Amino acid sequence: MKRMDTTPPKKTTSGKVTAPKEMYRKAMPPKEIADRSETAPKETDELKIEGRNPVMEALKSGKTIDKILVAEGEKHGSIIQIERMAKEQKILIQPVDRRRLDDMSETNSHQGVIAYLAAAPYYEISDMLDDAKEKGEDPFIIVADEINDPHNLGAILRTANCAGAHGVIIPKHRSVGLSSTVFKTAAGAALYTKVAKVTNVSRAIDELKEAGLWIAAVDMDGDEMYRSNLTGPIALVVGSEGSGISPLVKKHCDFIISIPLKGEITSLNASVAASVGMYEVVRQRKLAK
Repeated sequence: MKRMDTTPPKKTTSGKVTAPKEMYRKAMPPKEIADRSETAPKETDELKIEGRNPVMEALKSGKTIDKILVAEGEKHGSIIQIERMAKEQKILIQPVDRRRLDDMSETNSHQGVIAYLAAAPYYEISDMLDDAKEKGEDPFIIVADEINDPHNLGAILRTANCAGAHGVIIPKHRSVGLSSTVFKTAAGAALYTKVAKVTNVSRAIDELKEAGLWIAAVDMDGDEMYRSNLTGPIALVVGSEGSGISPLVKKHCDFIISIPLKGEITSLNASVAASVGMYEVVRQRKLAK
């Protein structure tokens, strides 16, 4: 089979993409990369801090906090200060029914607030780009769009590290964070692979484009990745276990690539799809040298 031109396309000074039509290849299935057993981020495996004073001290100490759950209707006393500090630090605040906090509490003294700590620190996208520059490499970044299963995210981090990716981007909402299960599944990779938590994935993709990266969505509606040019600065976008890459995020991608499936089973979960995509990038980069 004849391989397409592997010369990386260029970004214009205006930031717009100029590439031949054959460069616009398509990506792996939203539903194909779905592990439908998980529909919401798990909270039971994360590191928790309960009670107003402990949560306040965690905020003051600068610990990396994924989110803070506050009982609905709690808008007085130290809760106001906790919410103010959390907003200043761009930490997600999630109002929940008090009965839910009662079920989660291990101390039976949550006082209407529980904070979930990240097992590792978060970084900025600029840190990933700087890392690539320092290593003299084209940036290689993974965008994990609403991955809810901590085992999937942990496996993605592990493969990202092994494949030499410079970082993984995850959304602040509707996604598992750096929980203890993610940390364990990643087998230590969370200590070496930078993870950025962003409010808006589409804006993060635009930031990557401005830095000169090509954005490839891994989804079923695309050309086979082996016929696609994945050399040069690139970011791979993989979708959630349930619904795949969101339409808005997919719209911001430059092209879509798919993974050929030859057997009776017509789906791969998110971490496997991401791994196949990452090592195709590794293969093409090696051949291009």
